[in-house]
Amino acid sequence: MDGVISAQARDPIDSLNDPMGLLTAKLLLPTGVDGLYGRSGTYEEVVDGLFYLISRYREPGTEVVRFPPVMNRHVLEKSGYLKSFPNLLGCVCALHGSERDIRSAADRYEEGGDWTTSLAPAEMVLTPAACYPVYPMVAARGPLPVGGLRFDVACDCFRREPSLKLDRLQSFRMREYVCIGSAEEVATFRENWLKRGQELADQLQLDYTIELANDPFFGRAGQMVGISQRQQALKFELQVPLYSPEQPTACMSFNYHREHFGTVWGIKDGYGATAHTGCAAFGIDRLAVALFWKHGPDINDWPDSLRAAMGLRTAWADTHQAEMF
Repeated sequence: MDGVISAQARDPIDSLNDPMGLLTAKLLLPTGVDGLYGRSGTYEEVVDGLFYLISRYREPGTEVVRFPPVMNRHVLEKSGYLKSFPNLLGCVCALHGSERDIRSAADRYEEGGDWTTSLAPAEMVLTPAACYPVYPMVAARGPLPVGGLRFDVACDCFRREPSLKLDRLQSFRMREYVCIGSAEEVATFRENWLKRGQELADQLQLDYTIELANDPFFGRAGQMVGISQRQQALKFELQVPLYSPEQPTACMSFNYHREHFGTVWGIKDGYGATAHTGCAAFGIDRLAVALFWKHGPDINDWPDSLRAAMGLRTAWADTHQAEMF
């Protein structure tokens, strides 16, 4: 195991009371910022295994797209993120002006001043969810074919939620399968993924429940939106009891956006109506932490069937490879 220490272990008292901290003490590298970690080779091996397993569930005809961790600020504004989740948004800023202006700002730090007062917003924001850049890309292609479109998207995401808990990182990986099409096509897509998500969790040998849920919309008005989301059954989560059964962690979600993104971006389905959208989202880092929580910090001790499902070498293969040498 890689000999790095988690920020979860920086306070000995907290670590003694937190089995998650003990399990991951050698897996994550603290950066001095809550919810932001470097990752050990062992941890990344499990992440690679999760990508491998999720890819095995990809439907034929699904287009694979990988996005950077930043995205067009105007795309996020138009999508309505500022109305729904302004408290979670991370913006990209940069020094601006002439060479003299920039040098003056940088020198201010050396003099004990605040150089950040010279920052100005750039045209980018940190991507909060992997699917947002898909919709304007699809809109630019014109009307959808009958049957709709499927996408496999992923990127590093950011949400401003400082926390010491390892199931709530500020910087995390997200993988999504996205469907854009008619209401019926998207409803069928989500129903199928509710089943596949449970099959995937079974292969990972995790304890879980499927629960009706809502997004954490901002403010008092957002609470009413969340109630409506539940009433319409637009969001389900696969929840794993990492810290407690009473407060489980959502590791997958199955979402129906109705025609929101179709309306925003003017996307028409194969029948000429406003397109509907939905997605099955996988919290890669939450799933990785869940695997270490359930099966222990040493992947060599994990069940062979689990390791085989994730494309990791089985204990049998490890033993026989060692015998060869």
